[in-house]
Amino acid sequence: MLLQDRLKAYNLILASGSPRRHQLLKEAGLSFCPAPRYSVDESYPDDMPAQEVAAYLSAMKAEHYPFKKGDKDIIITADTTVVVDDNVLGKPINREHATDMLRMLSDKWHTVITGVTFIISGQAHTFSSSTRVKFKALTDEEIGYYVNNFSPLDKAGSYGIQEWIGYIGIESIDGSYYNVMGLPVQRVCTELERLLSL
Repeated sequence: MLLQDRLKAYNLILASGSPRRHQLLKEAGLSFCPAPRYSVDESYPDDMPAQEVAAYLSAMKAEHYPFKKGDKDIIITADTTVVVDDNVLGKPINREHATDMLRMLSDKWHTVITGVTFIISGQAHTFSSSTRVKFKALTDEEIGYYVNNFSPLDKAGSYGIQEWIGYIGIESIDGSYYNVMGLPVQRVCTELERLLSL
């Protein structure tokens, strides 16, 4: 039985305001309801390894989900970080910050990590997925054009791979493209299949 058919017995809830995650789940054929927005403190321990931050924040979002959970609800939370030179880059606070981040990523490999947490039958299940991405050497003109004409402020690392800067700037990618967009869809589907079979 296809996953989308198995999920008809459940209420899949996406607790994320990211339009990319909404798009990706929809295009994967999964029917879901968006959760109302809620706030979570997205700080993490200073000594936490950079590779663990996304999963930690995803689990925190699930732990602090404030709405009533039904027996047939499956809640999905997620968080994406960009790691370069052991520095964790989240969303920029302003355009200057976005410009600085893109300069850090220029002519380097970085790792995009998305942590995903499911709450099923009151139990939380968390995993993370990593993708390595290489930007060419970006000019200040290219960075300025992107920052001024697109929407870097709602994206980890200040860029969207599906936008102009991804087309002209990304030389190589090792791993899931959709993970860089914000949700490793294939892994999400695989994990859901596994959990529904337990």
